[in-house]
Amino acid sequence: MKDADRRGTPLEPQEPVRLQKTLAEAGLGSRREIEGWIREGRVRVNGELAKLGDRVMPSDRIRVDGQEVRRRAAKRHSVRVLAYHKPEGEVVTRKDPEGRPTIFRRLPGIRDGRWIAVGRLDLNTAGLLLVTNHGELANRLMHPSRALEREYAVRVRGSVSDDLLAQLVNGVELEDGPARFEEIVPSGGSESHQWFHVLIVEGRNREVRRLWEAVGCSVSRLKRVRYGNVILGARPTPGQWREVVGEELDELMALAELGPPVAGRSGLSTGSDKGSGARGSAKPRAVGSPRLAGRGLKPRPSGRR
Repeated sequence: MKDADRRGTPLEPQEPVRLQKTLAEAGLGSRREIEGWIREGRVRVNGELAKLGDRVMPSDRIRVDGQEVRRRAAKRHSVRVLAYHKPEGEVVTRKDPEGRPTIFRRLPGIRDGRWIAVGRLDLNTAGLLLVTNHGELANRLMHPSRALEREYAVRVRGSVSDDLLAQLVNGVELEDGPARFEEIVPSGGSESHQWFHVLIVEGRNREVRRLWEAVGCSVSRLKRVRYGNVILGARPTPGQWREVVGEELDELMALAELGPPVAGRSGLSTGSDKGSGARGSAKPRAVGSPRLAGRGLKPRPSGRR
């Protein structure tokens, strides 16, 4: 069954569809978030308490927290994606019990649905955060099976040996299973701090920091500079956003398989390293590969904030 038209606009299903998918396509949240609502008893279908695994038809009446979901309005709205530059000190949540600033206070108003963050960045991590009004797009971009590339600029205290870098690309054991960087590119620094660009294809909680900590290194700054094909660049500046449109949006939709296919994966550089470094390959990509360095994404010089 086709999930979306050329522009990614959700299509009304003619067969029973999973409840969480229907609500995600209505722009209410990501599938993962909605599954939590169902577990908490916040969702009812035709007056009955919903269960995980329930499927619904267009004629079914759905309520979330007692409010009826208007699915026709969700059908009409177009897909929007924002590239937000999250500064350190903001949290990726709608309301924070500690009163800390949240990213949602900076985002523009939206008529249909609401903004959904594609994954999270922790309090002390800055950089690119994608935000969309399309729950199914958010779910697909976050899902581990997509293995979408996330690139970070990271500053590490002290010196880092080649042996430690080799450990990080070959894999280390974390408390939630083995993990590794697909690539590491040294990017300058000083004797007290070194900069690297690293590439991962998972979205586990604090994974970049935990990988470095697993080999005895301390991260002093961390900034995400790319998610899939979307690059942070010089604009927007911290606390600002830009709309993802045109070919950039088309390619992002294609990566989520909600639009026309594109040739190859995003973020690959020269043909000399084509196909290397893929997840699960026998030989991890060599430290210092041009795949990251060749993108022209440079961290700030050491000592600047």
